[in-house]
Amino acid sequence: MIPTHISPEWYREWFDSAYYHKLYFERNEEEAAAFIRRLLSFLHPPAGARMLDLACGRGRHARVLASEGFDVTGIDLSENSINYALQYENDHLHFYIHDMREIFYTNYFHYVFNFFTSFGYFRTEREHACALRTVSTSLKEKGFFTIDYLNAQYAEDRLERESQKEIDGTIYHLTKWTDQTHFYKHIRIEDSELTTPLEYTEKVAKFSLDDFTRMLTAQDMQIQHVFGNYELQPYDSKDSSRLLIIAQKK
Repeated sequence: MIPTHISPEWYREWFDSAYYHKLYFERNEEEAAAFIRRLLSFLHPPAGARMLDLACGRGRHARVLASEGFDVTGIDLSENSINYALQYENDHLHFYIHDMREIFYTNYFHYVFNFFTSFGYFRTEREHACALRTVSTSLKEKGFFTIDYLNAQYAEDRLERESQKEIDGTIYHLTKWTDQTHFYKHIRIEDSELTTPLEYTEKVAKFSLDDFTRMLTAQDMQIQHVFGNYELQPYDSKDSSRLLIIAQKK
């Protein structure tokens, strides 16, 4: 059943859930690490570069970045995720609970990363602009911002409306649909440890390359490179699985 009401801040509760991480992340550690190292090979950051992982979750990308010798900070709205990530802190890896819509550091980072479609959740265009303003403000002059987003046309053309996954005995019933501006995913979770099923609904904006060009330009960032997947192959609006953008602060 498609929900008739979706909380404007649905992500606060869902991203704080252990089920969210089990559904999306626990089986992709090696793939994520390979992508990060491929991206770093392309970017060639100088030794000791300061990096921000925006919406870092439990810190899986930030840990890989730090393991490559960089000074890394991760921020996320989820208290549970940051509390988990804190066990990995060291002199070159730090984590903070922070809302990406609010200014963090100023003129500090050489690189900012936003991975795994950790954007497009907010209710208004102004809120998305605030998040990108945080990126621009936190970057040093000529610093780089990388955002890894879904490719809207590809995702819509291949939308699997009903599916089911079983992970460690937990069953996830997934229902997907779209409208003119957003993707939606309803997740119904059945687990023997639950007295009743849990239900969450995701809502993600259908931002295109043109949308990002406009939004980034408004925050003094210029797109330098666009890739279409985690192998950093050329972007095609119909056939690429991802929209991977590298922009530079003016």
